[in-house]
Amino acid sequence: MLAGLIFAIEEASDRPGTLVATLPFGGMTLLEYQIRLLAGAGAEHVLVAVGKMTPALLAAVNRAGRRELSVEIVRSAEEAAEKMQADARVLVMADGLVTTDPVMDRMGHDGPEALLVTDDADSPAAIERLDMRDCWAGVARISVGQLGQIAQMPEDYDFQSALLRVAAQSGAEHVPLTANWLRSGHAVEHSAEGMAARNTSILAALTERRIGWADRWVFTRIARMALPELVSRNFPGWGLLAAGGVLALLSFTAIGYDWEGTGLIVSLLSAATLATGGAMAALRGEERRARGIEWALLVLFGGVVLGCGWMERARLDTTTPLVLAVVALAAQLLVERAPSRHRRWWASPSAHLLLLTPFALAGLAQFGLAAVALYAFVTLAAAVEGTREKA
Repeated sequence: MLAGLIFAIEEASDRPGTLVATLPFGGMTLLEYQIRLLAGAGAEHVLVAVGKMTPALLAAVNRAGRRELSVEIVRSAEEAAEKMQADARVLVMADGLVTTDPVMDRMGHDGPEALLVTDDADSPAAIERLDMRDCWAGVARISVGQLGQIAQMPEDYDFQSALLRVAAQSGAEHVPLTANWLRSGHAVEHSAEGMAARNTSILAALTERRIGWADRWVFTRIARMALPELVSRNFPGWGLLAAGGVLALLSFTAIGYDWEGTGLIVSLLSAATLATGGAMAALRGEERRARGIEWALLVLFGGVVLGCGWMERARLDTTTPLVLAVVALAAQLLVERAPSRHRRWWASPSAHLLLLTPFALAGLAQFGLAAVALYAFVTLAAAVEGTREKA
């Protein structure tokens, strides 16, 4: 069993009386975001170590506890050890830590005790020096037995520092903090101003989840501009999904009235809205919704390409455009289900929409359908070859 332990003790340096854990982050509090990361790593039980209880902290714990995991408050290592299952692996997050899913996934793996470290003492992730070379970078994997060791110490010990010392003295593995994790926003912050800046870098990292060229150069950039403003206003995730759905229906309607160029433009707006919604869902730990939005983009592409194929079939009095549309959709569906790692140049629903749009605006939708069918088929061939090499 994997459990989590989060420290929520220190006050924000620029907001006296406000705990760092309750500072706003990603449309929620930092504590809720940390609990979301632990849940994503597989934790079933989370303890929050506190020094004092505040209304904001209690509200954050209550909100986080509505998820499918248990969240409890503890005040000492002894209390924490009593509440943990004896054979649990405990993933520890430092007070004020901001990080991302890849870091938590790496540290949450099965294995012996481990400490995330950096050899740069001036790094924003460096918390406390472990030896002449490494500093702790805010995440640790420990055993319940080590919590029990801390419980035997004098009452005036610092819980977080003592835990770190016990883990280091036990010979815990040192896992180096990578440059990619640091660029993605991994750091420890103790001010509201620093947390707001870190929030922006985390949002940018989340929009990079979709690696295709169309997403990277078009839709991700739109999401990166829109997401901070939406999050700061606590805009509901379902609102973006609803807006994307309405735009998709308008796109299908325009294509049905033989306004294919207009329909493609509206479909791009729908794709941008859905992509932003997917990034927001990932930030809030709504992985099921994020995956659903990825499939919604495929449905959007399918509706657009089949609509264009049908209209071109009627206009040109040949079934070729419709056949090309069906081939493009079928090939892309197989690409989406391919187990091999997707490449940046590969076809995606959003890439197909970008490719088809200029043809539709020029009144040459049938050539656009041929182009997307060829693109999808070439990508499928690459996916099959990648799967074969992997096997």
